[in-house]
Amino acid sequence: MNTHQTPFIAIEGPIGVGKTSLSLLVSEALGYSLLKEIVYENPFLESFYENIDTWGFQTEMFFLVNRYLQLEDIQKNYIEKAKPVVADYHIFKNLLFADMNLHPDKFSKFQKIYHTLIDGLLQPNLLIVINASLDTLKHRINIRSRDFEELIEDEYLEKLIIEYDAYATLFELEHPDIPVLRINGDHVDFVNSPDDLKKIIEQIKELL
Repeated sequence: MNTHQTPFIAIEGPIGVGKTSLSLLVSEALGYSLLKEIVYENPFLESFYENIDTWGFQTEMFFLVNRYLQLEDIQKNYIEKAKPVVADYHIFKNLLFADMNLHPDKFSKFQKIYHTLIDGLLQPNLLIVINASLDTLKHRINIRSRDFEELIEDEYLEKLIIEYDAYATLFELEHPDIPVLRINGDHVDFVNSPDDLKKIIEQIKELL
């Protein structure tokens, strides 16, 4: 159950969909603190994209532990001090990616650790999920030109698109008290269209 009153927004979606960009714009528009997930500090990430089977478990465990610690920090240093926050991730992404990347035996172990860690953990007041087509994701990934992301196969991105829709629906079922705002990244350009961004900000204010 979500009991804190201080606004905490989490923004999610597949690789390249614009989570961090929207988080920054929302933080500027609403005067919220911006918290970014730890990604590129992961020492296994490049090896992971070269060989998912070999490096999947190490990669997902690194992300899980660090996101758990980040959420503890959000609660202690922001929510408990009444400082509104927008984060460019939700910890449920750990389960989503582990489900995709790990063999069933390792996923089973990961799942047990995940549920132990998140039991009683801080939840957002609002979850925003952005999704988009494969062409849109590939275009945005190409624009930001990160070397290791060039290794990502189309099939992997297509599966991510499907999994994010599924996990967003699951989140809604498991957390009926937390509103979920879904954004179609193919039709909404919050980076280049002030009108699109304004509509999103208005929706956020209404939902909070």
